[in-house]
Amino acid sequence: MSDRSLRGMRLGAQSMETEAGVEPAPRQQIEYRSEDGESVVVTFAAEADVPDSWTTKSGKEALRVDGETPVLDQAKPQRTPWDMLLERRSIEELEETLEGQLKKLRARRGEEVDA
Repeated sequence: MSDRSLRGMRLGAQSMETEAGVEPAPRQQIEYRSEDGESVVVTFAAEADVPDSWTTKSGKEALRVDGETPVLDQAKPQRTPWDMLLERRSIEELEETLEGQLKKLRARRGEEVDA
């Protein structure tokens, strides 16, 4: 008899509980709008920290409609390898090193080397 009671049942695939008496968590909907007028509505939990900007599906940055414009932090630009090299060497030193390396390369190739 127990074999028949489970026949046709997808075990683990469906819950036997109902949604009766279950209340969803409180939510809030925040609207964002990009510069070209594209509007996005995002749902957050009521206690969530809502960001001032959101990236739309098209990749544009949208700002909160009811919020204030975010303040951009004045961070230093990232140092590149060239910037770090210039901290250690002068342009004259770099040109001198380049000429030396070019002479070695030309000598290996068998080209004429200027004295």
